[in-house]
Amino acid sequence: MTRSSDCDLLIVGGGPCGLAAAISAQRAGLKPLVLEAHVICSTIAHYPTYVRFFSTAEKLSLGDVPFVVAAEKPTRRDGLAYYRSIVQHFDIPLRQYEHVTRIDVQAKGFVVHSRAAGSVRETRATAIVIATGYFGSPNKIRVPGEELPHVTHVYREGHEAFLQQVVVVGGGNSAAEAALDLWRSGASVTLVHFGPTFDKKIKPWVLPDFENRVKDGSIAVRWNSRVTRIEPDAVSIMTDERIERLDASRVYLMTGFAPDLELLRQIGVPIDPHTGIPKHDPATLETSVPGVFIAGVVVAGFDANKVFIENGRYHGDKIVARILGRTPPQESRLSAELDT
Repeated sequence: MTRSSDCDLLIVGGGPCGLAAAISAQRAGLKPLVLEAHVICSTIAHYPTYVRFFSTAEKLSLGDVPFVVAAEKPTRRDGLAYYRSIVQHFDIPLRQYEHVTRIDVQAKGFVVHSRAAGSVRETRATAIVIATGYFGSPNKIRVPGEELPHVTHVYREGHEAFLQQVVVVGGGNSAAEAALDLWRSGASVTLVHFGPTFDKKIKPWVLPDFENRVKDGSIAVRWNSRVTRIEPDAVSIMTDERIERLDASRVYLMTGFAPDLELLRQIGVPIDPHTGIPKHDPATLETSVPGVFIAGVVVAGFDANKVFIENGRYHGDKIVARILGRTPPQESRLSAELDT
């Protein structure tokens, strides 16, 4: 067993909000450490290959380091390059591909147990931030066949479905954009959603594009429909108590993700069963377990649309203020850029 050096603030999760918390800690004179189970910004790494961010680059920047791109909005590739440079610029203490398995609460601080490349480690920390994001915990539809190899909860690009019949399940941005990209890549696409239309927060420039493809017959839709079974070559759906079988060689379940709350449950933080929000003080982001904080989309529970990089990047300032016994920054200041 290897015992690593102690740190003041151990951050579980190396996404943008976790990195931002590390920067806040460093600037305050604290010693942070980021443990990331995969590679930094793994959620962004799993975005569709050619996707662009919803926000402009300045709203995604960290630590006052300019995020400069030629286009109005950065691409996935731009974002990954920028956040890699942030780690190097601030020399953020980081251990990647290290999975936290358990956190023990001690009289003074915490012992974090982790595993990396077959070795077991222990790290002592004065305070903990859980910034594990939501990727890797898909909202499953729980029907027979969901685990078949041609079924995925992650969309990368449409080339793999060229000349294939595919079914896309979902009613949000991810479903609409996947359906459009699949159609443009030469697939025959049917979108299935349990509601009567798309979710309210769909991007305004995506909706008319999709609606036009439906009108001209390029993309088929089945509203008010639920998947009942997935087979190797078809998807069965129920619409108004009528079963229909759709041919499908590939199935994309664009049903979103839920935050990973297992570590919080393990150390005794209550989780609201309806919202998925861990019990915490919104002003400081400290949970009901003293010294344990949350950051990023974990703060929003099941509704990941409430926290983005744009506002989650300021969570570290609140956390550090609490650790140092200072007055937390006002929420209005933290969210100011979202209103501009």
